[in-house]
Amino acid sequence: MLTFAHPATYNEMASQPATSQVLKSEQTSEPEMLSSNRAGDRRAPRPRVRKGPHVLIEKLAATFPMKRGCPLELPQEYARLRQESPVARVRLAFDGSEVWIVTGYREACAVLEDPRFSSDGVRAGFPRPMTMKPPPPGTFIRMDPPDHTRLRIAIAAEFKPNRIENLRASIQRTVDKLLDEITALTPPVDLVDKFALPLPAMVVCDLLGVPYADRDFFHERIRVIGLQSASRSRHGEVREELEAHLFALAAIKEKEPEDDLLSRLIARHRQVGDITREEAVGIATLLLIAGYETLANMIALGTVVLLENPDRLEELRRGPAKLAGAIEELLRYQTVIMFGLRRAATADVEIGGTLIRAGEGVIVLLDAANRDEAEFSDGDRFNMCREANHHLAFGHGIHACIGQPLARLELEIAWATLLRRIPTLQLAVPLAEIPFRNETFVYGVHKLPVKWQETHGYAGTRNRGSTRENEVADRSSSV
Repeated sequence: MLTFAHPATYNEMASQPATSQVLKSEQTSEPEMLSSNRAGDRRAPRPRVRKGPHVLIEKLAATFPMKRGCPLELPQEYARLRQESPVARVRLAFDGSEVWIVTGYREACAVLEDPRFSSDGVRAGFPRPMTMKPPPPGTFIRMDPPDHTRLRIAIAAEFKPNRIENLRASIQRTVDKLLDEITALTPPVDLVDKFALPLPAMVVCDLLGVPYADRDFFHERIRVIGLQSASRSRHGEVREELEAHLFALAAIKEKEPEDDLLSRLIARHRQVGDITREEAVGIATLLLIAGYETLANMIALGTVVLLENPDRLEELRRGPAKLAGAIEELLRYQTVIMFGLRRAATADVEIGGTLIRAGEGVIVLLDAANRDEAEFSDGDRFNMCREANHHLAFGHGIHACIGQPLARLELEIAWATLLRRIPTLQLAVPLAEIPFRNETFVYGVHKLPVKWQETHGYAGTRNRGSTRENEVADRSSSV
């Protein structure tokens, strides 16, 4: 649930060939300190290449999206863009239209904080055909205030940290069950199919109150959303099927409410009246689809990074307290929202010395901003001990991911339990043979073959539950 966005409409983007073109971007002569969401920000201005009162940045690889070299690194053009033109004009490969891309951290924050940049997909200039039609009711990530505010408030209480913490035990049981099944198999095992995909699907079904008898229906259709082979029309069919099933489930919840999010949304519709039935089902559909896709890929991609850094992995095994910092660094280092957050300017706005005109489209590249050396020292290096990790993996501003407490909890339990129960886990194939998701909105891996050595007392053994439960047990036994 890292940054809610519907991934299906992006699947055709990256399949277009990338070409290098020469576009020009005018910038003012003085570097600016842009607004930050933290008080007392005294960072030095970013050094820039300047030539007189204006500078022309030429010979950029200016077709978007740009290709990666190494699967764990970003396109090389991003670093140059951040240095020379962090707000740059590019041509979209799939339709030839021109938009701005933002690669600098401070510039990204400035755009995401500014209400003059709209999230409404029907606005003039909004990057399309990435969005082909208006979003369904309840899709608040594609709305501006006041509708965005109204719908977000409707579920805000569901994602408060104390309510999310109450889900810890059930998530732990789900993780244990999946790992029981995995360790009963003979490796190699595809960790995507057996762990990364089913975990967030099961958790979000629990959250919404989907009956166990319906779980297979939802799991199968949610899985289609992440399939490379599924067509855009099939994605549309799946969404319609999910919505139809949720409407039927909402009718049941209305008559027989339970302690779940969908029941409370329907109750709010009837008792408060600030959301419609269609919006309640739309919100549930959004949570079901968007949270699943991003988190499933973060689990898999983060596991690849850990297995490719055995020294850091050993640090985590010896010091589980470092896991919280490792999670934040993995979110920064491998931000899975590959094609950015889209906006349309509703007025003329200057960002980082570049004037963006009303009606022009903007794509904020979160992964590029999260590697910005002006904000993150040695930003291209995976550093679990990084301090003040104010990454943008969950977005920023009023549209920051509402589900991030749940995402962090799932990642914590998933990785802590995986590393404890299978300490000899390793890749079953070289990194070069892992099929990465280069053609989809959400970056990750299609398959992750892993293996392990059967060691008595480890693989296949639950041991003593979660790390936090272990700590409680240790304190109790010492009294």
